[in-house]
Amino acid sequence: MWELITHPSNYAFSISLSLMFMLGILELMLLIAGGGSQGLLDQFLPDDLSTSPQHADTGMDGSPNLFIQLLDWLYIGRVPLLIWLIIFLTVYGLTGLIAQTVFYQFTSHYFSAWIIAPACLFICMPLVRYSSMLIAKILPKDETTAIFSEELIGRTAVIILGEAKQHSPAQAKVKDQFGQIHYILVEPEDDEIFSQGQSVILSEKTSIGFLAVSV
Repeated sequence: MWELITHPSNYAFSISLSLMFMLGILELMLLIAGGGSQGLLDQFLPDDLSTSPQHADTGMDGSPNLFIQLLDWLYIGRVPLLIWLIIFLTVYGLTGLIAQTVFYQFTSHYFSAWIIAPACLFICMPLVRYSSMLIAKILPKDETTAIFSEELIGRTAVIILGEAKQHSPAQAKVKDQFGQIHYILVEPEDDEIFSQGQSVILSEKTSIGFLAVSV
């Protein structure tokens, strides 16, 4: 076992498990101190992540970018980031060591670190996702901050994609009273054009989005 852990081909996995133990001790110390990892690292997450359409049912269309979708698929933002890192390091380290053990049983050799390290990174991701999903169900839930669409009326939105014309809405983002960002469709209330990057005030809810006026 010690030879498996200390073999140069397995350094990536040994280091991952070592970091996992260190982060686990840190999390335990935070819990003993009456806190926890919630908010410790999560402040570095993108604002869009915690407000993706999968996190809150606001009844509005949204289309976060692929990077945000990937983070959300991995359940980053649904569990404290420090706990997610512990899960990732554990699954990655164990996946690599198990794969190396099986390969060694058949060949008496280990995979090259340049092959097995990136390969296990992709292999372990579904396991990381389902492990995080399980932990997310166990952890206490915060009070919901889901809102009704009409509560956004009167707030300032920013056009982020295309130009908005009457009967031709463009995508915009708006922050609600909880600091969450929502992606909505906006069109002018009057005969004008809203350009990308322009700030507008939401004035009325429509069947597909909102009407807005210039700031």
